Amino acid sequence: MRWLKGADFAAAVFLLFAVLLMDSASGIGVNWGTQVKRPLPAATVVKMLKENGFQKVKLFDADSTILNALRNSGIQVMVGIPNDMLSTLAHSVQSAEKWVAKNVSAHVSSNVDIRYVAVGNEPFLSTYNGSFEGLTLPALQNIQAALVKAGLSSQVKVTVPLNADVYESSTNIPSQGDLRANIRDNMVQIIKFLNDNGSPFTVNIYPFISLYGHTDFPFDYAFFNGYSSPITDNEKIYQDMFSANYDTLVWTLQKNGFGNMSIIVGEIGWPTDGDQNANIQNAQRFNQGFMSRYISGQGTPMRSGPLDAYIFGLIDEDGKSTEPGNFERHWGLFFFDGKPKYQLNLTANSNGLVAASNVKYLAQQWCVLSSSASLDDPQVGPSVTYACENADCTSLGYGTSCGNLDARGNISYAFNSYYQMQNQLETACKFPNLSVVTHTDPSPSSGDCKFMIMIDTPVVVGTSVGSLQKSVSFLLFLFLFVSTIM
Repeated sequence: MRWLKGADFAAAVFLLFAVLLMDSASGIGVNWGTQVKRPLPAATVVKMLKENGFQKVKLFDADSTILNALRNSGIQVMVGIPNDMLSTLAHSVQSAEKWVAKNVSAHVSSNVDIRYVAVGNEPFLSTYNGSFEGLTLPALQNIQAALVKAGLSSQVKVTVPLNADVYESSTNIPSQGDLRANIRDNMVQIIKFLNDNGSPFTVNIYPFISLYGHTDFPFDYAFFNGYSSPITDNEKIYQDMFSANYDTLVWTLQKNGFGNMSIIVGEIGWPTDGDQNANIQNAQRFNQGFMSRYISGQGTPMRSGPLDAYIFGLIDEDGKSTEPGNFERHWGLFFFDGKPKYQLNLTANSNGLVAASNVKYLAQQWCVLSSSASLDDPQVGPSVTYACENADCTSLGYGTSCGNLDARGNISYAFNSYYQMQNQLETACKFPNLSVVTHTDPSPSSGDCKFMIMIDTPVVVGTSVGSLQKSVSFLLFLFLFVSTIM
């Protein structure tokens, strides 16, 4: 080894410092959800991640196609284990070892920069009725043991993304926060295990949900500026719900003996459709407010340092359940086709979001209600129901992007949504005596309502277009026939 002297030594020290600084100042992350009926190619999405400067990505599973696309990308990855796998992993160390070998070790060796394994996703939500309370810790322990055995425990850390409802403050004062009583003992064990292994506490914080669920919630408090009645707690001032919620967690950890534990904000964002408060203007206000906070390294009153966070989410997911609300399909910074929804600066020198490149679309044609069709036709109701149940009509309704359409517009939107989801098959625009294909865009000339044209994605291997057409045609005929005779 040759010892460096003088200028060479100084240059080497500077380079090392720069590398360490870059690593410690890792940029904003984003959640890449895949509940999409017509997904963009993984390679296209990875290119989009890089062009937008995302340095971290959080996945909800360990899809090999996505992980392969992330090879040599320079993007740090958090892979996920779905809740329905917790039971198997909790009861079998061997299953955990196989999972790690297949989904972590194999990809790390192929230059995928995996940093975290997310064990479960919000497993203590009250809506799960305790289904995962006894499974999360043992699954976590077994995955950690498997990482140790694979020699990866210093490089890859375990964590559990938790909803912010695992802690609470009855007065909404951060210093009054503590763990939810019914899961307290379990949570303390999990937090201790994470802390003992140098792993972070991951929390998902959603001011939008607080606004959505409570009509008396102060609107401006959900954002990062403009709230005129701040909360004061031990001389610390809170002007936004995110900071108060985050610091409630800080106080909670401190009270339970983990005051120095690192925190990752696993999900934070704002939807753009499906509810009166879910629109592009509010989403831009919230996400840019958060990014300004993030870029400045301001942190919160209790923790003034830089935040570690992943925006939710990257692309709209039209396959998500709407049980929590129609907004669930509209969290993306980008539409389904990778087009940015609004101006957002992710860095101090950003010029806004960069669209996905080389996206191919189907033909410029739409399925709409025929001008000769009558709204009184008895087939209108069942046809619209069928279309919406098999496509996505969450942009229709009060306060949504297409909420101002008239009756004919609503029907046309539903028909077109189904038609596009079926890859514009001729038989998918055969609602009896009701529908017609047009080459004129039916989208309103003003506002945010758009009648989509679906991206062109390959037909699933083993399924010919002809057989798919026959299947769609038969199902539509059967549904409408049954509706007529009932």
